[in-house]
Amino acid sequence: MPQMGESITEGTVARWHRNVGDAVERDEPLLEISTDKVEAEIPSPTSGRLIEVMVATGTTVPIGAILALIERETAGAAAAPVANESKRPIPLVDAPPVDAAPKSSPIARRIARECGVNLSDVQGTGVRGRITKSDILAYVDIAHQKSASESVETARDAPESAAITDVDIRPLSTMRKAIAEHMIVSRRTSAHVHSIFHVNFSAIENFRRRMKREFEQAGARLTLTACVAKIVVDVLRRHPIMNASIQGENIVYKRDINLGIAVALSDGLIVPVIDRADERSLIGLSRAIADLAERARSRRLLPKDVQGGTFTLTNPGQFGAQFGLPIIQQPQAAILGIGTVEPRPVVVGDAIGIRTMAYLTVGFDHRLIDGAVADQFMWDLKNRLEAFEIAE
Repeated sequence: MPQMGESITEGTVARWHRNVGDAVERDEPLLEISTDKVEAEIPSPTSGRLIEVMVATGTTVPIGAILALIERETAGAAAAPVANESKRPIPLVDAPPVDAAPKSSPIARRIARECGVNLSDVQGTGVRGRITKSDILAYVDIAHQKSASESVETARDAPESAAITDVDIRPLSTMRKAIAEHMIVSRRTSAHVHSIFHVNFSAIENFRRRMKREFEQAGARLTLTACVAKIVVDVLRRHPIMNASIQGENIVYKRDINLGIAVALSDGLIVPVIDRADERSLIGLSRAIADLAERARSRRLLPKDVQGGTFTLTNPGQFGAQFGLPIIQQPQAAILGIGTVEPRPVVVGDAIGIRTMAYLTVGFDHRLIDGAVADQFMWDLKNRLEAFEIAE
């Protein structure tokens, strides 16, 4: 199990691309690994033949655990272990040290703290009794089931409905579990409030039509998301509280604006981050957004690509939503959602005209940001977008 990031101590095998007995080439995708930060394809470290898979799909193991055995093609290579030796418990190579009792991983301790779980009440299933993220989630799930059992007892007295048998039951994917965990933790952590503004995007559309070819010649695709991102990072400089976070009883103001861009995948959602987005031009932002989206969809993101975000931009409007009420990415304080952009009738002076309009939604943490402050940010953003003009 490779080290996927400084703070990551374990990973889950999401998928094997090769079966036992298959030939493998050096650097070709061998398996997919999921962590609480990212999913990534892991290349084969050598050419040869896959002779044993030691960690099944869906299994979580610590960094350094041996995942599989490959018999090298190189002449004179050491012989593979005999079959009975390979049935031992998974050996570790340079495994991280185990914490003092109660033994637990950093992510497990964080989830336990956020869910109000006492680690001494949890039975660890990891190596040498280590408490893993899965152990905490299982403990919380059992607690929820116990709480729900009272409702079940009450429901038994009600008339029984017809049994539903035509179902297809499938386990949650590792990514889906991680998303569910993050969303619930965010709801428990932040006092979510949303404010919605109606914004005229006509100036942006005119700019895009005028500059589209020039951007293409420069190797960049000028998208609406890139245009909004450019104005957002500029406005965040004037409203630093929107780019801050809460740490205990302190407010942490971030000097850098690291912009998260939500990317929809076939099986979930991921938020890669553009570091120091405020230092990039519109062309630079366009290239960065396209690069992150492409690597996210091809499972080639690195752990560093999804860390350190200070403000997030999501675009549910690309699928036709008028607006959304997005959940904040912890430990950030705010998130901006873009609704569908389309021609609408609006009042222009004393007449009705057709303009390209969209709803923008800001979700913010009311522990840190008051409604008036969030609305001042949005008013500033609205005015800048409606007068959009950027010299590249």
